[in-house]
Amino acid sequence: MTTAAQAANHNPIPLYSLFTANIISLVGNIFSTIAIPWFVLQTTGSAAQTGITGFFTILPMVLAGFFGGTLIDRLGYKRTSIIADIASGIATALIPIFYFRIGLEFWQLMVLVFLGALLDTPGNTARHALLPDLATQAGMSIERATSLAHVIERGSRIIGAPLAGLLIGIMGTANVLWLNAVSFLISAGIIGLMITDHKTVKRDEGKTTNYFAEMKEGLRFISNDKLILTIVIMAMLTNFLDAIFGGVLQPVYVKEVYGSAIGVGLLLAANGGGAVIGGLIFASIGHRLPRHTLFVGAFIFTGIRYWFYLSYPPLSVLVITGLIFSLGAGPLSPILGAVEFERIPPDMRGRVFGTITASSGLAMPLGMLIGGYFTERFGLSLMFIWLGITFFVITVSMAFIPVMKEMNRKTQVTVYQ
Repeated sequence: MTTAAQAANHNPIPLYSLFTANIISLVGNIFSTIAIPWFVLQTTGSAAQTGITGFFTILPMVLAGFFGGTLIDRLGYKRTSIIADIASGIATALIPIFYFRIGLEFWQLMVLVFLGALLDTPGNTARHALLPDLATQAGMSIERATSLAHVIERGSRIIGAPLAGLLIGIMGTANVLWLNAVSFLISAGIIGLMITDHKTVKRDEGKTTNYFAEMKEGLRFISNDKLILTIVIMAMLTNFLDAIFGGVLQPVYVKEVYGSAIGVGLLLAANGGGAVIGGLIFASIGHRLPRHTLFVGAFIFTGIRYWFYLSYPPLSVLVITGLIFSLGAGPLSPILGAVEFERIPPDMRGRVFGTITASSGLAMPLGMLIGGYFTERFGLSLMFIWLGITFFVITVSMAFIPVMKEMNRKTQVTVYQ
């Protein structure tokens, strides 16, 4: 088939439908990300309980990643995405229902936060697994597709974060959660109507159907691929630090210094805006650059933003510096996504992506708890100093790990046997 004929057969509509569903769902999630911790701070004034809230947000992501990946492969990516979105919408809607009808105790909020996050993770993983097939169908390179996917993820912060801060002031935190519940249902509808679920590789008839045996296959694949294993370990360390920053330090800092949820929204929007710009630049020229050098340099660059918090500057300074240094975040996820899609067999995406997500997020619940406790014990300034030094050491070390240079070598995926 000629190049012109191939181009004529390309259909980008399903890919852009996936992007649209992600935008709607992610904006709703940003509402929850801001509204729930702010609700806890308003009602308790406790950094420790804010950390506990973060713990119950991240823990289900880890559990669902480990145990839900195989289920995703079995159900199919489209079906899993729809079921998870509908279930997450219901769980999220129960928060304002309980709040307005019978009152909402802290432990009840934690249960609903846990259930919502537990159901949300398989949906995100399933949509992520759909990306390579839809990119091929659209005639788009995997680097560009992953870049656009992560630009959308970051871009949702630009839309969702300041809007959430504004709406919390106008509507209250409980009412904002209604919008998140609706967003899940709209996302499910788009996926259901616009995308056909098709796996590139069919499961072998003679292959084991034991659920836990299939889970072990995903773990074995990661342990045997030294680059993927190293990426997971590094992601665990950096996510641990990010959980302390985003889940505890930043909202506590904004409440103490600026006193308004709009400040949290503006900072998240700035971080998302910088990452979007960096991601768009990478989508345009990233395939021409060495992945490892760009990855390490960009990661180090993002960590500079932590040091500006020490001077307690005007909010505008943190917004500007957050925008600038978040440029480095733009290429990170697209590079990792391209490497993963090149190395992970299509029929194992659910369980391997789920395990990667769970493993890399394993330290985040601990980060939330430790961040809340030590922030109350040692104060914001010492925590930011420790965070900046630790992040720098971890990111610089990536330049000297030999296996990480394999990022530069593109690998053709073969069927895992």
